[in-house]
Amino acid sequence: MATRNQKIHGIIHVASAACAGVGAGLAQLPGSDAVVIVPIQTAMIMSIASQHGVELTKTLATDFILTSVATTGGRFLSQLFLGWIPVLGNAINASTAAGVTEAIGWAADRYFAKTDEKTKGGQ
Repeated sequence: MATRNQKIHGIIHVASAACAGVGAGLAQLPGSDAVVIVPIQTAMIMSIASQHGVELTKTLATDFILTSVATTGGRFLSQLFLGWIPVLGNAINASTAAGVTEAIGWAADRYFAKTDEKTKGGQ
């Protein structure tokens, strides 16, 4: 039986791999992958919250993603400048999409772990 941490690691890595696939596939169309990547990241955050016993709406999960605008902005710039180059652009966009998703996932895990600790400490 997997521990909560193992489940969270799996959630983050699967979402990151999915985002990498989307990023690679849509690299030549700047910004087009966001329509697919944001829902994947939203589902990831909601799943991580659930593992920590926190109920989270899609709106709050999306707000969590929007707080990482600087990271997403960096991803957009790399896609804009290099994403259009066949093969190289696909590889860069895939690795950037995966890296951003990993960062968001680990940030969400830390956030919900702290929330979980506060709730248990307050009982």
